[in-house]
This record gives sequence, C-alpha cells and structure tokens, in this order.
Amino acid sequence: MKVGILGSGQVGQALGRGFVARGHQVTIGSREPEKLSGWTEEVGEGAFAGTFDHAAAFGDVAVLACLGSAAEDVIGLAGPENLTGKVVIDATNPLQFSDDGPPSLFVAGDDSLGERVQRWLPDSKVVKAFNIVGNTLMVDPDLPGGPPTMLIGGDDAAAKATVTSILEDFGWEVSDLGGIETSRVLEQICIAWVLHGSRVGSWDFAFKILHA
Repeated sequence: MKVGILGSGQVGQALGRGFVARGHQVTIGSREPEKLSGWTEEVGEGAFAGTFDHAAAFGDVAVLACLGSAAEDVIGLAGPENLTGKVVIDATNPLQFSDDGPPSLFVAGDDSLGERVQRWLPDSKVVKAFNIVGNTLMVDPDLPGGPPTMLIGGDDAAAKATVTSILEDFGWEVSDLGGIETSRVLEQICIAWVLHGSRVGSWDFAFKILHA
C-alpha cells in the first residue's frame, strides 16, 4: 500500500516509520520536504518526502497529521482533488494553547475539526483516529495492561474497516463510536489525555476499554 502523510512533525514521522516497517511505501508531505532528508535516510527504503500535493496524489490512503490550526491550509495545499475517493485518516486535534493553563479546543460543542475536515474533503472518506494518544505510542503500544483501545469515528463503513485493519496491525484494539460527528467526543478525549499526563508527569499511557 502507498501512504501519503500530510504533516512532517513527530506524529507524521512516527506513523510513517510504522507504515514502512510493515512493508508499505510512504511519502511525507511538507512545505519544505528537503528538511526530511534525515528522516528518509533513517527509515530507508520505502520512505520518501515531497510537497503536500505530491504526498496526497501518491497515497492510496492519506493521513492528516498536521497541527489542527493548520489543517484547512494543508488540505488546500494538498489539493482535495488528489484525495478524491480515498480514505483519509484524521489524526488532528483542534488545540489552542495559552500561557496560563492547559490547552483547550478552538472548535467544540455542535461541531468538531473532524467534521470540518470531512466538509473540506467532501469526496473523501474521513476517519478520525490516532488523536487520543501521543506519537510515541501510536505504533506498537507495548503496555503492561495489554493492547490499548483506539476509538475511531467516520461515516463510511468500508473506510473504517480499512483503518481498523491498519490499527490492529499497529498493535491496537479498536472501538468504532459511529459517524464523523463522534469527533466531538474524540477531540475532548484528547484533552482528558493531556490533563492526565500533566497530572502524573508522564505521557506513556493510553486508554483501554475493559469488558465484563
């Protein structure tokens, strides 16, 4: 499978490593792809860098892995036409930061960034995933309590099946919450993740659903 990752920060690089390690080809999109030469050399065969539109056109599946505040701009640079018909994994959160407290969400309540991403990409199949954990545990989350639970949401059942297969291959169990409007909850869960990490002073944790 070919994967286009839209975003060259820690999230995009971590997911890119995970895909390449499983035999997929990855192109990470960036405004300055030349800055990714170290990453492509480190990861090796199957790892490439390019512009956002190059990465979007390259991938059979795309991952939106940029800052939430940059998502609309990145989608514009990628070109929605390059993502037509494709599964787009939305790993973003609409975080806004302040100097005197934890981050908050710049969209909440009766809308979410996940829903906005789907509106900006009306011909793509957006699935919210990877947004409730830090980048260090997105791939192979080897925790004492066993595989953690990744919560996902999206409107297309086949797209969610594709993302579920990816997540299970990455070491997760998966719970499908429903349509893309469940991003309203998933993005709030990111805030819970941040608050817990801030309290305990550690970010090596993930959520898990336990069944009776």
